[in-house]
Amino acid sequence: MTCAADALPLYQQIAGQWAELIRNGTLARGERLPSVRALARQHGAAPTTVVQALHWLEDARLVVARPRSGFFVAPRSGPQPAPLTAPAAVRASPRPRAVAVDWLGQRVLGQAQPDHLLSYSSGTPGPDLLDTERVRRAVARAVQRHHGLLYAYPSATGQPEARRALARYAASLGCTLDPERIVVTGGCMDAIALCLRAVTRPGDVVALESPTHFSFLEVLQSLHLRALEIPTHPRHGLSLDALQLALETQPVKAVLLVPTLSNPLGACLPQAERRRLAQLAARHGVAVIEDAIYNDLADGDEMRRSVKSYDDRGHVMLCGSFSKTLAPGLRLGWVEAGRWQREVHRLQDVQSGGQSPVLELALADLITQPGHAAAMRTLRARAGARVQAAREAIAMHFPRGTRVSDPPGGLLLWLALPRGLDALRLHEACLTEGILVAPGTLFSASGRFRNCLRIGLGGEWGEAHLEGLRRVGEIAGQLLQEEVARAA
Repeated sequence: MTCAADALPLYQQIAGQWAELIRNGTLARGERLPSVRALARQHGAAPTTVVQALHWLEDARLVVARPRSGFFVAPRSGPQPAPLTAPAAVRASPRPRAVAVDWLGQRVLGQAQPDHLLSYSSGTPGPDLLDTERVRRAVARAVQRHHGLLYAYPSATGQPEARRALARYAASLGCTLDPERIVVTGGCMDAIALCLRAVTRPGDVVALESPTHFSFLEVLQSLHLRALEIPTHPRHGLSLDALQLALETQPVKAVLLVPTLSNPLGACLPQAERRRLAQLAARHGVAVIEDAIYNDLADGDEMRRSVKSYDDRGHVMLCGSFSKTLAPGLRLGWVEAGRWQREVHRLQDVQSGGQSPVLELALADLITQPGHAAAMRTLRARAGARVQAAREAIAMHFPRGTRVSDPPGGLLLWLALPRGLDALRLHEACLTEGILVAPGTLFSASGRFRNCLRIGLGGEWGEAHLEGLRRVGEIAGQLLQEEVARAA
């Protein structure tokens, strides 16, 4: 039986092999490919066939030709997004809004997706990216060594060994934490909800990035809090000038943000701005709730230092989890709540009474292993190759004028579609073909970002997903043509 790859023309087979080497990171950006003559010998093909393959790679924006030098692996392809707001020209503070998360967000992001859907809703790595065997061995060791803990109620704040391991881990974020002040929680959102409950009351105002994480809007709604959306740059994160104006003019009780690889933009707040944010929080007496769940996925060490590391007044509440880097099924998070430590301890004791001690000890084992840093480097490389392949597919198949983010890590892409193209219509049209994409309106309490999409590259992944992006781009092009014809 002839396989599908063998049925392709020889130049496409050759191009496919080199495309895979580029996408999986074997060939680095800027690296020179062998000469046409060397490639012809290697593949037993005519030079004209090799040239066809190289032109195919050029069209896919995987390689670039340099006169008299040959072909080189291209830098990251695709146009960069223009800022979605103009933070430098802040003249008036936005107004707080009540949060109403509707059925659409729940359908797209709030629950498990049916098997028949080709889904781009998740930014959580699947088993093909994670080191599942390492996690399995750690859990098995914890059960074997500490099985007696299965027959006792857990500590509300977490096992001492787990809290010590988390304090050691926090050093990689630039923090020196007392293990006794760390509380182990049932995931990062659990930690964030505890922090919000500790520092706010129903009706209070919480400042957050715009666009922001859909789950943040959910938790604000559940606690009857109002959202104050702060303009956010797609590369540099939340505008501190806009936030300062809001703190001076609005009754803000807390600031909730993801400084490293914000969801959905993938932005990273510069270190100077992180220091400034900690100073603003102390000056205005507000809590900064920092979600550090993506820090280990950032490509550069300088992006992993937390806002908490600059906090000398206890106004930053640092929350984290390992669901994006080890195993989402562990369902463990943590928080160091600064000056609100006692209230968070009290709420945790009342709310849940603690997590699984055996899983806490398995987590402690995983994050203190000598090979943990190497495992994170491998995960970042694998995720980066997937993001690069997706960006290339978007650059090739989406309508001209589409802008796509270029995040320094993670598994989320933010797309700004050409003017006139409604992402909600695109979502509905794709859904009729069994493809699920998230329209930008889900990431704002104000219904903004109607021409934007978030593409999640987590979960199950394969060639079908790259083909699905091609189809989403085709549908987007068809809808755009309809809009142009309607306006003519």
